[in-house]
Formats: sequence, C-alpha cells, structure tokens
Amino acid sequence: MNYQQILSDILRQAESLAGEGRQADYIPALAEVNPDQRGICLHTLEGEQFAVGDADVRFSIQSIAKVFALAMSLSFEGDDLWRRMGKEPSGTAFNSLFQLEIEHGIPRNPFINAGAIVMADILVSHMLDPEHDFLTFVRRLAGNDTINYNRTVAYSERQTGYLNAAIANLLKHHHNINNDIERVLQFYCLMCSIEMSCRQLAQAFIPFADHQQPFRYAGVELTASQVKRMNAIMQTCGFYDEAGEFSYLVGLPGKSGVGGGIAAIYPQRYAVAVWSPRLNGKGNSVVGMRVLELLTTETKESIF
Repeated sequence: MNYQQILSDILRQAESLAGEGRQADYIPALAEVNPDQRGICLHTLEGEQFAVGDADVRFSIQSIAKVFALAMSLSFEGDDLWRRMGKEPSGTAFNSLFQLEIEHGIPRNPFINAGAIVMADILVSHMLDPEHDFLTFVRRLAGNDTINYNRTVAYSERQTGYLNAAIANLLKHHHNINNDIERVLQFYCLMCSIEMSCRQLAQAFIPFADHQQPFRYAGVELTASQVKRMNAIMQTCGFYDEAGEFSYLVGLPGKSGVGGGIAAIYPQRYAVAVWSPRLNGKGNSVVGMRVLELLTTETKESIF
C-alpha cells in the first residue's frame, strides 16, 4: 500500500474544504491559531511513518488527551471506574449540563467533559504529582521527551471555562468528585493543553492499535482486553455527538479534539493523526473528518 502517495492525494482533495468551519474561538488562545494549517501522519505497527503537510507542527490536542486519561484511570481503577461513569454515546453536546443533571451526576462516557473531569479527579487522587506523571506517560507513549503543556492555553481555557466549572460543581453535588474542585479543573485544563504534532500523536496511539503487545508505559499497565475495550469506546463515543457519523463515514476507532486534531487507529495495522483547526458545528475538524473518510475509502481498510 503506497500510503505516502495516498496521503498526498487525499490532502490535496481536502483542499476543496478550505475556509469551511472555524477554530474553537471560545477558548481565546485557540482563536489565535492559524486556521488554514493541515497535516497528516500515518504510523504502521512495523514502524514506518508517512507524513504530509504540517505534520510536524505542534497543536493543542484538547479532548484527545482524554484517551490517555482513560488509560491511566483504567490502570488505577479497573472495572470500578464504571461505577462513576458510563460507556454510552452522549447524543448531546460534549459540555451538556442537562444530561448530567437528569442522570444524577454520572457522566454518559469518559470522553465528554463531565467524564474527563471525573477522570481528572481520579488521577489527582491516585498520584502525588499528577501533572508530572500524566506528562511523563504521554511522553513515553510518543517516545519524545520534549512534549509539554501549553500553560497559556490551559490558563485561557480555565479562565473562560464557566460551563466546565458548572459541570464540576454538579458532579461535586452528586458526590462524584472527591477532591477540591479548583484543583481538579486546573489539572483537567492542563491535560487538554498538551501540544503534540501529528507525527507524535500517531506514534502515541500505536500501543492502542497493537493490543496483542503488553501495554506498560511509565507505570501504566493495561490488559489486552482493556485496550480492546478502550477501542470500542473510541468507536462509539470518540466524536462527541457525531460518533455515529464518523463510524459511518470512516469506520475506525478514534478521538477528536477541539484543537482540530483527530487520532484514529486501524487495529493491528496503523495509527493515524490528522490536524486542521477549522471545526464543524459538532466540534470536529472539517478537513480531518474528510481526510479520514478518504483514507479508508481509498485503501478499503476499516474495521468493517
């Protein structure tokens, strides 16, 4: 499979979407990002890398970080994690208060904001220095010690994150946060602010694509069964309330972020990362969605 040529072709085809959508300007620091950048990197299990466009430009991965938080939370809590959140698609916006209220403080899944805030609380409870340990875990997955938080983005997100604060208070009301609310929110925003390139992100997702190998990174250990179940949650819940559309068009487990990134995996074959900051109304990258649809169409490789 000539992935290099395929990636070049599909990125060129996606140029027809130039100008569609807008970056996540409700987070002031993200509004300053050049919205017309785009890159792709595909990393195979055999160690080959294929990259085009702005694949080495680092960006705020935002909600893609929730996959890493889920891996750590599962490692610490095992199946007890599911007492505090569900595994079902949300069907509502990623920052919905309504759904959380009617479900008595139990987030629908780990990848909406409420679920991720609960995971931030879990990590704060389990680790003496969660900021250091979370970053170390991501660096180990990506094989790159220069990856870091963007504290300007984290501060910007926290200062304007009124809905996230409301979610955290509602979770606390229902006894689903154990630590200080401000401590949890600051750590949550810091997790989302991690900056990675498509090349680094594709590398970091390889362990989730290769569930036949032991998952042991920076003290985080998962069974093959847990990794496969994480893939299932990415498939059904990884794209806010557009997960069904992504499954229909693309057919790969993955996770998007409002920084414009998407990471996806073809189990036992590859991990791929795409970045383009302009988002559709559901919070997913316009170009990213199209590129991954074209990738699985052109290669005829999907999980279905």
